[in-house]
Amino acid sequence: MNKLSLYTKLRANILKKIRNFFEVRNILEVETPLLMSTTNPASYLDSFCFDNKFYLQTSPEFAMKRLLAICHKDIYQICKAFRKNEIGKIHNHEFTILEWYRINFDHHDLMNEMDNFFIDIANLSKAVRYTYHDIYMKYLDIDPYNTKIMDLKIIAKKYNLDISFVEEDIDIWLQILFSHLIEPHLIHYESPVFIYDFPESQAMLSKVRFEKQKIASRFEIYYRGIELANGFHELNDSNEQRQRFNNDLNMRNKLNMPLVPIDEALLSALNDLPNCSGVALGIDRLMLALSQKDHISIEDILLCRY
Repeated sequence: MNKLSLYTKLRANILKKIRNFFEVRNILEVETPLLMSTTNPASYLDSFCFDNKFYLQTSPEFAMKRLLAICHKDIYQICKAFRKNEIGKIHNHEFTILEWYRINFDHHDLMNEMDNFFIDIANLSKAVRYTYHDIYMKYLDIDPYNTKIMDLKIIAKKYNLDISFVEEDIDIWLQILFSHLIEPHLIHYESPVFIYDFPESQAMLSKVRFEKQKIASRFEIYYRGIELANGFHELNDSNEQRQRFNNDLNMRNKLNMPLVPIDEALLSALNDLPNCSGVALGIDRLMLALSQKDHISIEDILLCRY
């Protein structure tokens, strides 16, 4: 019980520090609806739906972008989020999320601020940074921007991964190799690790820019091998976002997943969304990493929340 009490106090102290971090930067705390008439259609997300028309939100992202398009002010939110069929050592159906948006930041600016966030909130050292390309070259000696599924199958076979169930989708293959062969190396870093500049096909809701090839301006953050956050230089092109949503719905249909209505209010708001970057961070996972536990305990979550 004493151990759980210490965990409860640590969490309360972390939340207090988080709010102070944003207050001194004049970033406004907001609250948006958790129950809405649509949700994120991404094929990797499965939402709780009620009466076939109300969805518990998988993150506050869509509502916060609609608000940001109106107020044009830096904002943040700490709230609950819900994802169906996600349960495991670092997953729970219900979790606490911190999400914030910074106007006139690109993803590099936001990574710089996140460095300050981890130093202030958790007394961590400055993060190590790798591009998506460089992390693959470092640990698997392969260029993820210019590879084929057959090349990835050869690597999987070399490391004795079970590949019989994997679809013929290069992004799924890249994600599997990353989670099984790269993430374990990230456990040994003393500081957070930022992975940025993903392949265009993994842009999600981020902008894409052209260098030698098209690159998605997004990043992920790992600490003690746990993915803590996902950030974007936010896409504000409604036509491009509609096409991505349609692609998501096609994939959901292919996977026999429930279809969800496209968020027309979000698409309309994107036309007024300022140049900005945003990031979502899992508070429960942050607590997991800081307390050096190896799984999210339901008992800890209950005792630290009530």
